[in-house]
Amino acid sequence: MNARKTVRIVSLAAASTLLAACATIDAAGPKATATLESRSGSSVTGTVSFQTVGQKLRVEANVAGLTPGAHGFHVHEAGDCSAADASSAKGHFNPAGRPHGHHGGSERHAGDMPNLVADSSGKATLSAELDMLSLTEGPAGILKRSVVIHADPDDYKSQPAGNSGKRVACGVIR
Repeated sequence: MNARKTVRIVSLAAASTLLAACATIDAAGPKATATLESRSGSSVTGTVSFQTVGQKLRVEANVAGLTPGAHGFHVHEAGDCSAADASSAKGHFNPAGRPHGHHGGSERHAGDMPNLVADSSGKATLSAELDMLSLTEGPAGILKRSVVIHADPDDYKSQPAGNSGKRVACGVIR
């Protein structure tokens, strides 16, 4: 094999690898983020990101200032966090009119997500892929809605919102 042919083969292999890497990066879809602001006298802050991955929505949260333990975590109807207690975010996002339930079940609000679990220093991280949510505007999408963290864990059964207590952080999804 001459040097010219070797260079051409190596160049084709490198181009193929680069194209495969780009395809992997582009496989994920649109993104949105919510910057959490403290509510109800808490000191909770953080960010929540959303990204379309295939037919699901990946949710990633990085939160600080929580009390140790589990906390309800939901997408709410309104993209308004202006009230001191985040009541301006309204109820859970529920375009299908279903009862509140476990994030893994079929009978639940679209906005029902896994509890955030804070460690002894008050930090919580979460990465989950959920269905029933999309990064669009309008009746079925979550853009311009809000994400809320509650003081207590979601019990996944109490109606209408899982008995998860006051709202300690809120951020608009943009």
